[in-house]
Amino acid sequence: MSLLYTALIGLVVGVVAKFLMPGKDPGGILVTMVLGVGGAYLATFLGQFVNWYQPGETAGFIAAVFGAMLILWLYRLFMKKKA
Repeated sequence: MSLLYTALIGLVVGVVAKFLMPGKDPGGILVTMVLGVGGAYLATFLGQFVNWYQPGETAGFIAAVFGAMLILWLYRLFMKKKA
């Protein structure tokens, strides 16, 4: 059940991040879901690195959105250089 919950929250986080950063990005429900889950993991990792979160503690919704936005920004940065 927790995997389903993670996927659902990841989808919501990915949608919010794409809404806040409009533009041409890879689309689809699975890519958006992976973006949200990846953003949550990135935010958790960075938060633990700078001691905002204790080991075992996860990032919240807003931090996950910022993590997803960071991933989107990096994607756009590297795809612009490739083209």
